[in-house]
Amino acid sequence: MDVSVFTELSGFIDLTEPRFCVAVIAIIFNPFFWNVVARWEHRTRGLTRLFGGPYVACYSLALLILLLNVYRSHSITVAMKGQSRWEPLDNAQVYYTGAALLILGSLFVISSFMALGVTGTFLGDYFGILMDQKVTSFPFNVMENPMYWGSTANYLGLALIPFTEEIYRQRSQRCKHK
Repeated sequence: MDVSVFTELSGFIDLTEPRFCVAVIAIIFNPFFWNVVARWEHRTRGLTRLFGGPYVACYSLALLILLLNVYRSHSITVAMKGQSRWEPLDNAQVYYTGAALLILGSLFVISSFMALGVTGTFLGDYFGILMDQKVTSFPFNVMENPMYWGSTANYLGLALIPFTEEIYRQRSQRCKHK
């Protein structure tokens, strides 16, 4: 196996850059946090008691998860802009590929949310809020875990788009200074 590409790419990632470290912490923290909280809720019903019912508790956790995800997405975008650039990604096709991934990922995430609703998406089963039956409509009839695959496509697309935007921004500034 030729590892030269991996060796070359590793030179473009600064693991000590603070914005990169914050993004990594946010990536790790978010699912850890909501899984710990959801399992604690399932065992103790602590949030249900605190908020006076399972729906208010679930919606409150959903809001917190959404806020954490906004922060994570922002952290990832900031971290990507602070990393070195890799020449093979310096073209419009990469930008359009990133845009297509964002569109496809958003389709899977939004359609999953529409099929599951708030409580189906945001751990309602841990609060005792169960769906009548397993969802088998689109996008669940196309793939397993469409929300996870859609989120992955979104982050990959986002990684490609800011990279390309930054390249063109830098070129624009160079042209202004000539």
